[in-house]
Formats: sequence, C-alpha cells, structure tokens
Amino acid sequence: MPSSSQSTSTTGEEEPEIVIPLTNTWVDRMPRAARPYLQLIRIDKPIGTWLLAWPCFWSIGLAATPGALPDAGALALFGAGAILLRGAGCTINDLWDRDLDKKVERTKTRPLATGAITPPQAIAFLGVQLSAGLGILLQLNSYSQLVLGLAFNWGALLGWAAVRGTCDWNVVLPLYGAGILWTLDREDDVKVGIKSTALTLGDWSRPALAGFSLGTAALLTAAGVQADCVGPYYAGVALAGAMLARQVATVDFDNREDCGSKFVSNKWVGAAVFAGIVADRLLA
Repeated sequence: MPSSSQSTSTTGEEEPEIVIPLTNTWVDRMPRAARPYLQLIRIDKPIGTWLLAWPCFWSIGLAATPGALPDAGALALFGAGAILLRGAGCTINDLWDRDLDKKVERTKTRPLATGAITPPQAIAFLGVQLSAGLGILLQLNSYSQLVLGLAFNWGALLGWAAVRGTCDWNVVLPLYGAGILWTLDREDDVKVGIKSTALTLGDWSRPALAGFSLGTAALLTAAGVQADCVGPYYAGVALAGAMLARQVATVDFDNREDCGSKFVSNKWVGAAVFAGIVADRLLA
C-alpha cells in the first residue's frame, strides 16, 4: 500500500492527503521527506542514467592509452554528471507535464502529479541539481566542447576530449551517431493524444528498430576501425548487436511491461561495448 500523510491547516480543516507511493526499492527506506525528490529524479530507475553514461564511458575507454585502463577520474566525473543531468531532465519534464501526468496510468503517481512536491519546490531542487552539474563542468572547463554536453549523447565527444584534450572526429563522430541510433509508450500516448516516434512508425516499428540497431552496430564498428581496435572490441560490439537483434525480434509492442523490460536491458548492451573497449585497450 502507498505511504501517505495528512495534515491540518490553521483553520482546523484537513488538507488533501499527500500520497507517496512505494517503489519496492531502497528508496522506500530513505527519510520520508527525501523520498519524493528521489522519485522525481528516477534514482530507483537508473536506465536513463545508463543510457546517458555509456557513450561517455565508451569514448573515455577508446581514448585510453594502449595497455592502460580507462581514466578512473574521468569515468567518475562523467558518471556523476550523468546522474545529475538525467535527474535535472526528469525534473524539467515533470514540471512541464505535471497536469498531463495525472491522466496517464504510468505517470499519475509521480511526485508533482500527486502534489508530494510543489512546482516551486521542484524548481528550487532543479537549481540545486544544475548548480552541482555546473560544478562538474567547471572541473573540465579547459575543453570548449563541453557546451555540447547539454545534448544527451554528446558525452561520446566529451569523453574523448576529457582524456586526450582534443577530439579525433574520425572516431567520435561514428561513436556519437551510434549513441543517437541506440537511444522509443504507446497506449498512454494514444489516450492523451501525444505524438511520438512509436505511433508515427506504427506497423513499421519493428523494421525501423532493426534499421536503428544495424546502424548502431555499423557505426560502432566504424569507430573501432578508426581507433585501431582489435578482436576484443569487435567481440563486444557483436555481443551488443546480438542483444539488440533479440530485442527487435521478441519485443511485444502492445505489451507495456515487455517494452519496458526490453528498454531497461539496454544497460547490458552498453556494458558489452564498454567491456570490449576495456579488453581491447588492455591487450593492445
């Protein structure tokens, strides 16, 4: 059952009940005052953070000196940045969509939709997140390309620059393109009249996803060729490609749970590529 609270106003009238739904994760064990904010940034659903972080990690790994592990400091810095920027993105999204979220089954329990967090509180929290993100950006302020980090997959460019001090465009542009293609709710969108890629593609969703997956694998391969990668890297790309192919072949577009499961599994796609990169650099 959801956790809730009820308070009394100065006039003696009871204020509306504020519900903080349980997530069945470690977030439920956090202090009550903190739980809505943790839910707001989806800290218990880290797939968005992984999708933001993996292109950064790929780039940092490919930029490593042959025989060496990826730069741990850069990995930590970009990992923290991914958490902060993903959380800020979720906060902005929920501020814009708070009235719409109340009408959608999947989103009606979000903190702004339920009233657990007010818009002014969310804006203040957003300021905290962006300020922390700015602190991370200032750690890398010698690289002019950091302004591009406002876009989701441009970590593929920034990771290389953070390690090498410049960009090898022959490597990072294919890597960036792969991230874009890698990075699609259907029933709820229909209910509230939202346009989306999934609805636009309709019956072409599976062929389109197959094309996106093939493009991802092809661009990752191109990046590896330009970075002089050898067997382990391509083994990682092949494993990632097989995972994507299985997703495309088995996804049930009319089953929200199945679509969600396939989406979340992309963290392992990113991990396969990163493992191949690390092995490649160590054996080079």
